Amino acid sequence: MASFAKRTLRDLELAEGDRALARVDFNVPLDAGRVADDTRIRAALPGISALRERGARVVLCSHLGRPKDRDAATSLAPVSARLAELIDAPVEQAAEVVGPDVRSAVSALAPGGVLMLENTRWEAGETKNDPDFARELASLADVFVSDAFGAVHRAHASTVGVTEHLPSVAGPLLEREVTTLQAIVESPERPLVVVLGGAKVSDKIALIDRFLELADAMLIGGAMCFSFFRAQGKSTGDSLVEGEEGVGLAAQALARTALGGDSSCRLLLPRDLVLGDRFAASAERRSLAGTDVPPGWMGLDIGPRTAEDYAREIASAGTVFWNGPMGAFELEPFAAGTRTIAEAVAAAPGTTVVGGGDSAAALVGFGLADRVTHLSTGGGAALELLEGKTLPGLEALDDA
Repeated sequence: MASFAKRTLRDLELAEGDRALARVDFNVPLDAGRVADDTRIRAALPGISALRERGARVVLCSHLGRPKDRDAATSLAPVSARLAELIDAPVEQAAEVVGPDVRSAVSALAPGGVLMLENTRWEAGETKNDPDFARELASLADVFVSDAFGAVHRAHASTVGVTEHLPSVAGPLLEREVTTLQAIVESPERPLVVVLGGAKVSDKIALIDRFLELADAMLIGGAMCFSFFRAQGKSTGDSLVEGEEGVGLAAQALARTALGGDSSCRLLLPRDLVLGDRFAASAERRSLAGTDVPPGWMGLDIGPRTAEDYAREIASAGTVFWNGPMGAFELEPFAAGTRTIAEAVAAAPGTTVVGGGDSAAALVGFGLADRVTHLSTGGGAALELLEGKTLPGLEALDDA
């Protein structure tokens, strides 16, 4: 496992009653005022439990959604209710993020007590990393614990600004995410097989370029495969194809893996497809033995032969990294390819790491989330770390 360069919760001296501000990632889906998927809340439990066991007064902060202002639909109250059920203890919900009432609520906490601040993005100073807001947020605590891997790629007040005012360490979730993902690029068990899906090549090109240097095989699915097919001169029908930029980037990747290219990575594209006449669960569906999509049809999933090919590659891998679904898995008739890949990753004997919201949602939906080595809670942060970018919220923590 890669070594971790920052101080962690284990390095922190805490006295009973010390106030710990913990940045968590509770940006979870809500449905009718209830938490629809508590994966991210559960992922934060070890850090919260460790602080409570050491007698800290725990002050949690998180964003939820992208509110423009104090929007009741993005209140963290439903999250507090679910967290209270999971830890079997009361969780106080503050009405604001900062201010005198919040300070009073923190003071009233008993050792081991938990207070949830309101959505940090209700404050304009959060996304601007406003120094005054960061100072006020930091004044609520004696120490800062960063355990929101899904937010450390953003230089916000609650991820970076507060570190200028408090001893700042990584929580167990952040530490595990970083060490697991760094190991993929620094010391993977071979062969390293990377499975990439999703819509846009341009969103993933930095990742594709990095893995063309590191991986043994790259398996492409999802709508992005049509940019590769277009680059090869194939017909793509009504399939979702990125503009010229995406097609150009796909062509460059193909050139790098062709004979005489600078990459020894094998780049695999689908060899059969499942088509629909429109993007809908009720669409007329047909299988295509090849990959030239006729007019009036769109590719909505990889075909069964491709799924078998990919599953075989995954089964023989020492390390698998999967990001992005293989098709429109949210439409049941077009979910088979993604399900086959999810089952193959879950059954693979090697190290299996899944990153990205949609692939994580697919794994959870198929009931396979607990069958992989690591299910990353951070889509954008995971990709940026693997691409070799600096994560501001990680960089800002105290060095080990």
